[in-house]
Amino acid sequence: MTTAETISVAQARRITLAAQGFTDPKPGGATDLRHLRRVLRRLHLIQMDSVNVLQRAHFMPLYSRLGPYPAALLERAAYKRPRELFEFWGHEASLIRVDLQPLFRWRMERASESAWGGMRRIVAEQPDLVAWVLDEVRQRGPITASEIEHDAPRRKDHWGWNWSVVKQALEWLFWSGQVTAAERTTSFARSYDLPERVLPPAVLNAPTPEPAEAFRTLVELSARALGVAAEAELKDYFRLPTQAARTAVAELVEAGVLRPVTIPGWKPVAYLHAEAKLPRRVAAATLISPFDPLIWQRERTERLFDMSYRIEIYVPKPQRLYGYYVLPFLLGDRFAARVDLKANRQAGVLEVPAAWLEPSADQEVTAQALAAELRRLAGWLGLGSIAVPVAGDFASPLAAALKAL
Repeated sequence: MTTAETISVAQARRITLAAQGFTDPKPGGATDLRHLRRVLRRLHLIQMDSVNVLQRAHFMPLYSRLGPYPAALLERAAYKRPRELFEFWGHEASLIRVDLQPLFRWRMERASESAWGGMRRIVAEQPDLVAWVLDEVRQRGPITASEIEHDAPRRKDHWGWNWSVVKQALEWLFWSGQVTAAERTTSFARSYDLPERVLPPAVLNAPTPEPAEAFRTLVELSARALGVAAEAELKDYFRLPTQAARTAVAELVEAGVLRPVTIPGWKPVAYLHAEAKLPRRVAAATLISPFDPLIWQRERTERLFDMSYRIEIYVPKPQRLYGYYVLPFLLGDRFAARVDLKANRQAGVLEVPAAWLEPSADQEVTAQALAAELRRLAGWLGLGSIAVPVAGDFASPLAAALKAL
């Protein structure tokens, strides 16, 4: 990298894609833990989400960077000894590199300030229940909420989070670091246990950094993962407190780790990591999950890629613009299309409810590349066929390309 004070949007885009691992070579043969670790060293964490219309969210970032890989590799890294990952609140619910656990102890210690209201109420109003739940985990763990909640009262005024008081207590204990996730059941329920029975001793015995040191390290890791980013994006990567992130950015600039740069069209000041790489080109051709760190910040996505993207899962169907579970298609260093997908596992079919071409993309080239990517994705998911795309301005060209395959 040169020391120029101004970089173009195209340069920022390529820097970002390189930092996110899209210029790393994909495995030539069988994928193993070494490849998984390489991605995790770049991303540091992977967001989790319960939606399973296509594939659980945490499996997709590895697929986007490695291609088809054994999903069991991620399960092994997260839930088998020696663990490479642990569950905690990073960028929302996340699988985080286990060696970074000490950097999140400040969040555990501040649970009484930052945990969701229902959790704080439980610990304030029913401390005996919380103590009982912790003892149940100590005596019987690993254990799920359903195994001990019995006939506990359950809220019915919120369709998405109708947690029993036992589940709320478990989540408080999880947020405060007194319990952790030992595994996930086949229904994706979290199974809780004590940290000393889950996390490696070297991690548990590692010293706890001062919060300011933790913030500085987490911002530096965010900058590595993003390559070049505005302060708000460095803060958002690990969902850090605003003032703490601002102070950390200033300290890293003073230390020469971050360098302020101007990017034409960007209102916020951008910060370039000192070790960021600027590749000449990016040869990606892959689908990106709605929960991929590349596109976490939607405003950043629009500034970098000139693509307005929103997930529409929670938008009523008549008001959706593109579809229920839409994945952008990265071709080269630009998003060329977006496609609504659903895995019909019972029928063994990858369904394509809609496909849309981005304005600047070449229709024929994109159709061929996306068709090949859909075939690769279907194979990875164990689906034997791909349905004809139904709706969208790109449905017919994509259908023709799929047929040609």
